[in-house]
Amino acid sequence: MGQIRLKAVSKSFGDVEVIPPLDLEIGDGEFVVFVGPSGCGKSTLLRLIAGLEDATSGCIEIDDVDATILAPAKRRLAMVFQSYALYPHMTVRANMAFPLRMAGIERDERKKKVEAAARVLNLTEYLDRRPGQLSGGQRQRVAIGRAIVREPAAFLFDEPLSNLDAALRVNMRLEISELHRNLATTMIYVTHDQVEAMTMAEKIVVLQGGRIEQVGSPLDLYHAPCNVFVAGFIGSPRMNFISGAEAARHGASTIGIRPEHLAISNEEGTWQGRVGIAEHLGSETFLHVHLAEDQGTFTVRAGGDVDLGHDETVHLTPDASRIHRFDAVGQRLA
Repeated sequence: MGQIRLKAVSKSFGDVEVIPPLDLEIGDGEFVVFVGPSGCGKSTLLRLIAGLEDATSGCIEIDDVDATILAPAKRRLAMVFQSYALYPHMTVRANMAFPLRMAGIERDERKKKVEAAARVLNLTEYLDRRPGQLSGGQRQRVAIGRAIVREPAAFLFDEPLSNLDAALRVNMRLEISELHRNLATTMIYVTHDQVEAMTMAEKIVVLQGGRIEQVGSPLDLYHAPCNVFVAGFIGSPRMNFISGAEAARHGASTIGIRPEHLAISNEEGTWQGRVGIAEHLGSETFLHVHLAEDQGTFTVRAGGDVDLGHDETVHLTPDASRIHRFDAVGQRLA
C-alpha cells in the first residue's frame, strides 16, 4: 500500500509562509510528478511528506495512518536525492545492503534482497565494484537500489537526474518509468523539467508560489490548462500568447495557441510577421516569428525541411479549434 493524503498542510519558516494550506491525494501505485519553477515549493512539499520538514499545520496520512509527527524512519518511505550519497569505500553490494544492516536484517536476507534489486536494475555484474568505478547513471541506479531493498510504501525522488548529461537523463527517465511498471509502487517525483513531467507522470501536480495550480494527467494539462501559468509552463516550446484587440475578438483578455497549431504561409494569414531565428532539429524546425505591430514573438513548429530565410515575411493562421481563451486574471474561459 502507498496511499498518501495531505489535508490542509502548510509550511512556514518564521513569518514566511512558503506553502499555504493545501489538500492533495496520491493513490496507491500512482506515479505523481511535482513540477514548477525554482522556488515553487515542490521540494519542500516532498520533504514534508518524507518527514524531513515538520508541517506547520495540517495532517499527512500514509495508508490511512496519521504520519504528521512520525519520524522519517517510521513512515515506510524511501527517498532518492539529486546527489547519490553513496559510500565511496563500500562496494555496490554493501551500499545497497547498508539500510538493511542498520535495520538489523540477517545477512542471508540482506543478500537475497540486494541481489533481487540488482536484477531489476541490471546491476548484478557491478555488485563488487565501488562507486568510483561506475558511470553517473549506474551510481544513480545504485541509489535507487538502496531504496528498493527497503520495500517502502512509496518512493520519493528529489530531482534525481539533475546531475546527469542529456543522454543519460533520457535513459534514466525510461528506466525509472519501467521500474514503476515492474514494482507497481507509489512514486512521487520532483522536477523543474516539464518534459520529464510530461513523459513520466500518470498525474502531474503543478505548483507556483507554494500553491497547487492544477492537478491532472499530462494530456489533461496540455489540452485544458486551467490558467495562463499552467498553459505557459506545460508544453515545449511554450504556448504563444497574445492580448489586446486580437484576443477581444475571441471574447477573451488573452488567447493562447501552441506552436504546432499554427499554419505558416508566404501568402496570407491571420497575423503577419518576419522570421527571426530558425532552429533546425532535423525532423522539425522551430521558427521564431516577430509579429507586426509589436505583438510579440511567436514560436511555430514546422517541418524539418521548411525553407524560410531570416527576415522573410510570413503569415500565421491559428487552428480556431485549438485556441485557448483566458480572462483578465488569467483563468481559463470555457
